[in-house]
Amino acid sequence: MIKNTGTARAAAGTAEVHPARISGVGRVLVAVYGVLALAATGRSFVQIVGRYSEAPVAYTLSALAAVVYIVATIALIRSGSGWYLVAWITISFEMLGVLVVGLLSIVDPQLFPDDTVWSVFGRGYLFIPLVLPILGLWWLAKHRPTRGATA
Repeated sequence: MIKNTGTARAAAGTAEVHPARISGVGRVLVAVYGVLALAATGRSFVQIVGRYSEAPVAYTLSALAAVVYIVATIALIRSGSGWYLVAWITISFEMLGVLVVGLLSIVDPQLFPDDTVWSVFGRGYLFIPLVLPILGLWWLAKHRPTRGATA
């Protein structure tokens, strides 16, 4: 269960050090990241265990995407400037991965004999991998931790 400790501090009259990023649209964002983390993990596991020799680069990229989604989900849930930085790094990396792999998978399809999570900008996932980092970075920009938040 996620608690909004800022509400308790505000009621007590003290300053909120760690504003909750997990409210409203933030909850939806975290939920989508969580679902994508599970989907990418499952996909990469099946690909690597069952057919790794067919497309090792594609399947390794799917596993990398899964790790990125897992870390991004955790970083979005956690509060503090350290986790905020981790969220920025992982979501920025995700955006770069989607753009690079998406473009390469269109320009030179032989590089990826099988799809990755990020192939053709996330076509296999209804382009959610393309839209999600844009929304994630926007959300982070709107919900910066207050100065002095270190947890």
